[in-house]
Amino acid sequence: MAPVQTLDNNKFVENRFGKQLKPSSKSTTYDDVAENYDGQYRFAPIQEAQVSRAMIKRYFETMYDRAISDVVIVGAGSAGLTCAYHLASTRPDLKITIIEANVAPGGGAWLGGQLMTPMVIRKPADRFLQEICVSYEDEGAYVVVKHAALFTSTLLSRVLAMPNVVMMNATAVEDLIIHEDHAGQQRVAGVVTNWTLVALNHDTQSCMDPNTITCPVVVSATGHDGPMGAFSAKRLVSAGLLKELGNMRGLDMNRSEPAIVNNTREVAPGLIMAGMELSEHDGRNRMGPTFGGMIGSGIKAAHEALRVLDSVNVVEGKVVSTI
Repeated sequence: MAPVQTLDNNKFVENRFGKQLKPSSKSTTYDDVAENYDGQYRFAPIQEAQVSRAMIKRYFETMYDRAISDVVIVGAGSAGLTCAYHLASTRPDLKITIIEANVAPGGGAWLGGQLMTPMVIRKPADRFLQEICVSYEDEGAYVVVKHAALFTSTLLSRVLAMPNVVMMNATAVEDLIIHEDHAGQQRVAGVVTNWTLVALNHDTQSCMDPNTITCPVVVSATGHDGPMGAFSAKRLVSAGLLKELGNMRGLDMNRSEPAIVNNTREVAPGLIMAGMELSEHDGRNRMGPTFGGMIGSGIKAAHEALRVLDSVNVVEGKVVSTI
């Protein structure tokens, strides 16, 4: 039997990816901790209350800090995550907060079409795959990632590793904050949030009031119409900021993808719309199981967000004047 290996917290440890990691200076050495797979694996001791406090402290500190954010991205599908990646890497000074209604982020980008696993991406969106180091097969006008989950999991891990990005999943946006701004126009000034399980049960319980996040820019990428889809587009109609939805048109890949990318924009003051939600807002074609349009739209949304931020003066998350 192999000898028991105890942990020395003063030494660098090389992980399976070849990266050297050194434990925190707060680490405590426990003589009874051992990584041994011959029946003698032993964990450091812990109390149940320590686990609860570790989660509660960090989660609610994040909520407190991000009550004022620079950009809120609604929806962590392929467009929303691409937007977050480009924004966070371009402007590491920005506080970027992602709100995702589902427990599992990623939207519909875990599979290709009809539950098949390969992901098709038309050029030139393949350049983004190179940037995040996702391999693919080149088929000329398009590339194929062997499994859509490879793209989504890679992008998700890179986004969440960025220190200026936080994600609150299992959290629904129930409404938009809409204020009259300094120029007298109606402006989207943040989002109204609640835990998704609460949002889904307003009809079965008494009033369960929400929370808010204030920000100068909201990027909405909630997908096409569905239980949580096209949320901001539909809310603009009911709020009187949009006469009616354009409603998504039939599938046409060659019309849809360039239309979605090129028309990603600020659809109302303070609100940028991206991805398939824009097809519902504008009345554009759907593209089906090809994902280059989502990548391009996410990057375009990031450019639009930076344009808006560079054009206004912001105090405590509120736009107070234009530059």
